[in-house]
Amino acid sequence: MLVLARETTGLLIARGVLAVLFGLLALIWPIATVFGLAVLFAVYALIDGIGLLVAAFRRQVSPATGLAGAIGVILAVMTVVWPGITVLALAIMAGAWAVVTGVGEIVTAVRLRKQIQGEVWLGLAGGLSVIAGLVILLQPIAGVIGIAAVLGVFALLYGIALLLLGYRVHKVAKSAEALR
Repeated sequence: MLVLARETTGLLIARGVLAVLFGLLALIWPIATVFGLAVLFAVYALIDGIGLLVAAFRRQVSPATGLAGAIGVILAVMTVVWPGITVLALAIMAGAWAVVTGVGEIVTAVRLRKQIQGEVWLGLAGGLSVIAGLVILLQPIAGVIGIAAVLGVFALLYGIALLLLGYRVHKVAKSAEALR
C-alpha cells in the first residue's frame, strides 16, 4: 500500500496541475478552447471515417458504413477548412436541443401537475432551458463561450480535487513511513 501511495502521489498531483491549467486557459481563452475542440473533432472524424472506409472496402461491414466513413472524412476536412462553421453549428445544435428539451419538460410538468407535487420545478427547469436555448440561437457565440466556460470550470474543479487527493495520499504515505 505504501509503495502504491508513493507512486500515485506524483501522478495525481501532475494530473491535477494540468487540469487546473487547462481549466484556467479555457476560462481565459474560451474561443481558442472551442476551436481546439473543433480540431480534436476533426482528428476524431478523420480517423473514424478512414477506419469505417477501410472496413467497408474489406467488406467487413455494410456499404452504408462506408458511406458513414466517407461522410466522416468529409466532415473532418470541412472542420479543418472552416473551423468557425463547425463551432457555430455546435452552438446552434446545442441551442436547438435546449429549446426542444425545455418545451418537453414544460409540457410534462403541465401533464403531471395533478399527479405529483413539485412539478413546478420541472416546469421551471424547462423554462430556463428554453431561455438558454433561445439566447444561444440568437447569439451563438455566447453559446460557444458558455461551452468553454463550463468545460473550464469543470477542469478547474476536477484539478483541485485531484490536487487535494494527491496531498491526502502523500500525507498517508508519510504517516505510514513514520510508523515503520
